[in-house]
This record gives sequence, C-alpha cells and structure tokens, in this order.
Amino acid sequence: MSYYLSSENHLDPGPIYVRENGQLHMVNLALDGVRSSLQKPRPFRLFPKGFSVELCMNREDDTAQKEKTDHFIFTYTREGNLRYSAKSLFSLVLGFISDNVDHIDSLIGFPEQIAEKLFSAAEARQKFTEPGAGLRALQKFTEAYGSLVLCSLCLRNRYLVISEKLEEIKSFRELTCLDLSCCKLGDEHELLEHLTNEALSSVTQLHLKDNCLSDAGVRKMTAPVRVMKRGLENLTLLDLSCNPEITDAGIGYLFSFRKLNCLDISGTGLKDIKTVKHKLQTHIGLVHSKVPLKEFDHSNCKTEGWADQIVLQWERVTAEAVKPRETSEPRTAAQRFYGKRSRAEAPLKCPLADPHMNSSEKLQFYKEKAADCHGPVLKHEAVSSQESKKSKKRPFEESEIEQNNSSQPSKQKYVCLAVEDWNLLNSY
Repeated sequence: MSYYLSSENHLDPGPIYVRENGQLHMVNLALDGVRSSLQKPRPFRLFPKGFSVELCMNREDDTAQKEKTDHFIFTYTREGNLRYSAKSLFSLVLGFISDNVDHIDSLIGFPEQIAEKLFSAAEARQKFTEPGAGLRALQKFTEAYGSLVLCSLCLRNRYLVISEKLEEIKSFRELTCLDLSCCKLGDEHELLEHLTNEALSSVTQLHLKDNCLSDAGVRKMTAPVRVMKRGLENLTLLDLSCNPEITDAGIGYLFSFRKLNCLDISGTGLKDIKTVKHKLQTHIGLVHSKVPLKEFDHSNCKTEGWADQIVLQWERVTAEAVKPRETSEPRTAAQRFYGKRSRAEAPLKCPLADPHMNSSEKLQFYKEKAADCHGPVLKHEAVSSQESKKSKKRPFEESEIEQNNSSQPSKQKYVCLAVEDWNLLNSY
C-alpha cells in the first residue's frame, strides 16, 4: 500500500498503480486522503480507446488532418477489422508536389517519366480546373514538354469550353492537329489571332468548318505567312467549309500555303467556281476531287496527350455551370410566356454535315503528287481510269506550274506588301 501526505504545495503526480496478488490496479487519490480502487478491479489498459486514431488526427486543423490521413492506406480484413499501412515516400512526395504544382518555378530538364506521373496526380486532384492555379500549373508543363502534354486537340462544337478556358487553350504548344469546327468564332475572335502565333507553327491540320469566317478572317490568318514567312507555314490540310462569307477574293489569300495538300471550301460564297479551280491548280497544284476525301470526315483529329482527360473535365465543369441557368423555373416560365424554345432542345447542325449529300456539291481539293497518302477514296473503276489518264499529263502540267511560279514573284510582291496586310501585322 502507498500513503499520501497532504501539503499545500501539492502537484498532481498522475495515476498510481499498485500490484497486488499478481494483478495491477490503479489507485484513485484525493486531497483529503487515500481512496483505493482495489475493491472494484478494472482491466488493465495501457492506452485509452481510440488512441491509434487520435494519434494521426489534428482536430483543430482540418487540412492538417487530411494531410496526415493521406499518409496511410486503410483497408479492411476478412474479419472486418480496419488496418492501415504507410504509403511509400515517393507517393507522399508526389502527392505533396501535385497539391502545390502551381508554385513550381520550372519543369524544364525534369525527367519525362516522373513528370507524367506528377501530371496524372495533379489531374486526379483536379488541380487544372481551378481558375487561377490551373492555368499556372498547365503553363509549367506545356513550356517544358510541349507536344507530350497535347499533340492533337479536338474542340469541335465546344464553344462553351473555348469561352471559359480560352487562356488554358492558348497555353498549349507544338500542336499538330487542331479542330475548331462548328464553334462560331468569327473574324475577330482572340483564338483566331492566336493561330498565327509561333507557338502553333507546328500545326499541319486545321479544321475551321462553320465558324462564320469571311475574307477578312482569312486575310488575317494568312498575313504572317504571306509577308514574313511564319505562322501557319507548315499547314498541309485546311477545312474552310460552311463559311458562306468567304468569296473568290478570300481564296486568293490561300495561295501562300505552299505545303497545302488538302483543301475543303465547300459551302463558301464562291461565284466563279471554274476560275477558282484553275487558280488552285496553277498556283499550289491542288486538283478538284470527284469523290469525298477521307481526310475531311473528322475522324483523324482527336484529343491526344497527357491532357486528354483535362479537356473532358473542362467540358463537364462548364456544362454544370450553365445547366442551372437553363433549367431554372423562372427562366422556363418566361420562355413559355414569350413562346421561346430552350437553347438546349436541339443543337444547330452544319448545313453540309450530312455525309449522304451529293458529292458534286463538295469542293474538296488534293495534290496529285501525294495521291497515295492524301488522294480520294475511289469507288468506281471509271474514276480510277480517269486518274491514270491524268497521270500521263503530269510532266507537262508540272513544267507549266513551275513556269507560272517563276513568273509570279512580281505579282506576289504586290499582294504581300499591301497596306491592309501591314496594318494587320502591326496589330499583333
């Protein structure tokens, strides 16, 4: 037994344990004397209940609690018991960096294998959907890895994503294929001006179908190539169909694309189609196709790269942001009163989107030199025989084209050095 001596300067020594008859008991003490708990024995418990859970939690700070619980992997056994195991140091560091990826100074020279895992971790935490931090984080990756982040981007009919995530889209570098069909951009859109930036000089396939473009938009898009030989100089495929404001004068600006192999100007406002066909053949060697070309069926351009899932996240976030406004009761009541339809009832379709339309109405051109790669899909033997006859006349046509090209520099100078072109270049 132990005794307690009372004093004024007493400090609580804590619980006192007594071993009696081979069993350990705790003695409860009070200031007025000794009160033993030997009469009511309690089972020995070295730590209180829930000690293992409280050890990894900070009740005052929720963020600290989340960080500490993220260090473990919790699983259940067959018996229903909860067990946890510590994560590896690599996964802990990867999670910490992905949470603060927008604070990284630069990723240039960082290994690609580790960078891809870091990008996936940040994507899983939806860091790229945040308004400010997402743009800064995406810029760090695109500056260092370029086409690995995204080499092909399809934004067909995603005008909401373009309006909400324009700065993020402009941060992508070294794209080879870009599809902006049915986005209603117009001539003055900021993204159309961004197409002439040096960051997108690697684009070889560009789809601008149904974008309300006119001759002014085509002139703005081709000005850097015509005057300074930069911009979309590597373009091999261009789709300008379903833009009725593009006339014969706008087609003349396309002659600066010397590497162009495929061109679609169906549904434009051309008046003298025969003259346009002749100019396209004599200036850049493009021949009108009798059958639809497989390059313009919008199946070759897909979103590919590390950021392919990020584009889907952007689309989901923008759809959720617009959906409450469209489905709210006051708005639907007002639409019924004024007899208006909801915008989400039926999406607008391109007038030439039907694949079963008459092929004679399509104005698709290809270059005969690359007929094996970019040639049309022939369906009849008669067409193939006509192509074989044309191939015999190629040497004479090529010599005529070379002579025409040699006699064109004086004309090109007049077109390239126009006052309107210099005004456009000064606006960049």
